[in-house]
Amino acid sequence: MIGVHSPEFGFEKKRDGLEAEVKRNDLRYPQYVDTDHAYWRALLTQYWPTMYLVDKCGQIRITHVGEIHAGEKSGDDVEAAIESLLTEAPTCPAS
Repeated sequence: MIGVHSPEFGFEKKRDGLEAEVKRNDLRYPQYVDTDHAYWRALLTQYWPTMYLVDKCGQIRITHVGEIHAGEKSGDDVEAAIESLLTEAPTCPAS
């Protein structure tokens, strides 16, 4: 898992502010700061927050727009999708 932060406002571009929010929210995974929105554009992202699940071959398999909360349907659905992807045998196309 990796978080991608695409700041909307100037103050959100400051690394120390992001680090404080990561700590405050107890996020235990790496964060990438997409200051120029290159990643945002490459994925054709239109809404915040958006979550992408990528399979073992590097293909985006599931896109979820909106917040996800543990103990709610949104969290349960994502957890089930992750479990499903983890059990799949990779069938990557030959390059």
